[in-house]
Amino acid sequence: MAAKSVRDMVLSLAAVLAAGIVIYLFIPHSGGNGVRPVQYQDSVVSARRAAPYPLLAPQGLPSGWNATSVNFDGSNPGAAVWTLGFIDPAGQYVAIQQSNAPADSVIHDATLDGQKTSATTTVDGTVWTNYQGSRYQAIVLKGAKGTTVVFGTETFAKLGDFAAKLTDH
Repeated sequence: MAAKSVRDMVLSLAAVLAAGIVIYLFIPHSGGNGVRPVQYQDSVVSARRAAPYPLLAPQGLPSGWNATSVNFDGSNPGAAVWTLGFIDPAGQYVAIQQSNAPADSVIHDATLDGQKTSATTTVDGTVWTNYQGSRYQAIVLKGAKGTTVVFGTETFAKLGDFAAKLTDH
């Protein structure tokens, strides 16, 4: 009786392993870096029509930049939020977030509670304020119609380079 139980357990284990191998063979494997690019150009056009501020998006990014997320939430006209995220050629995350919500709230959300530093980053003659968070660093520009936050895992200088590519047309 004990021999039959062991034999049954071995057969059951073999059946489970065989099923696992079959499933593994039929599941697609990307073999890539895990980045799933998204198309964002149509979203930019739509969001620019709806945004209560000049909506910014990068133009002329070099090859190797992949958009990974795009979202415009205009459900609250007093706190419309635009977010566009990328993975750069070095594999670092860089994103822009804009909103006409109160600046402190926008900065808190984008930087994950980042703190203002004494340093600044100059982009095309405009001074942006640096923020350091536990996960992201950011450069912030407050304007009359809203707040722009460029944030990510890149250096402040690289965030500034990205900000220099932003345009509202």
